[in-house]
Amino acid sequence: MNILILGYGKMGKIIGEIAESRGHSLVAKINIDNREELNTLDPTMINVAIEFSQPEAAVENITWAMERGIPVVSGTTGWLSRKAEVEKLTQDKKGAFFYASNYSIGVNIFFKVNEFLAKLMNETSGYKASLEEIHHTEKKDAPSGTAITLAEGIIRNMDKLKDWHLVGQSNENEHSLPITAKRIDPAPGTHIIRYSSDIDEIEISHTAHSRQGFALGAVLVAEWIQGRKGVLSMDDFLSF
Repeated sequence: MNILILGYGKMGKIIGEIAESRGHSLVAKINIDNREELNTLDPTMINVAIEFSQPEAAVENITWAMERGIPVVSGTTGWLSRKAEVEKLTQDKKGAFFYASNYSIGVNIFFKVNEFLAKLMNETSGYKASLEEIHHTEKKDAPSGTAITLAEGIIRNMDKLKDWHLVGQSNENEHSLPITAKRIDPAPGTHIIRYSSDIDEIEISHTAHSRQGFALGAVLVAEWIQGRKGVLSMDDFLSF
């Protein structure tokens, strides 16, 4: 399989290493310094684009690939206000677009555990939900995409919660889930959900020890997406 990497930072480099170890070829490794190389590529020689760039570049990168009939596997966060635009382009071009806030298999299991616990807590009074995420200092967006996915899972399953807010940037109210974002090196990613009461506290957490799990998941999805069409997600890939 011939892979185009859009965004060749720390994650892109690990993705490239894993892809090559699995027998795939890297057509190009594009970042902000060599974007002009896209003009020299033959789209017919690219089987998939794996996009892990920056929030400000994501839509442009995805659009470039989609307009050339290249399936896209994206893991960039911080740009989702324009996700509907990308999904429409996917449908118009009859292409394939796969987005996940986190490609780790363990995290996606954690998403399901999170929703199950939220359903249980929805039937229980006296507990206040909160979410904390910790990432390395180079991560630009806050809260993380994974934290937002977790928050959305909680809100869907708890009647009293209507939205979420980032602690320190928005006013707290009883219908908003507080998210605390911390940036501490060298943390690859920790997410903690807490339900606190005057009597006790319930807590579930996921801690990534490296970026390997995220990168491997992205490559596995890139292999899986071949021949598929439409807007796809980890639920499709894992058949939850």
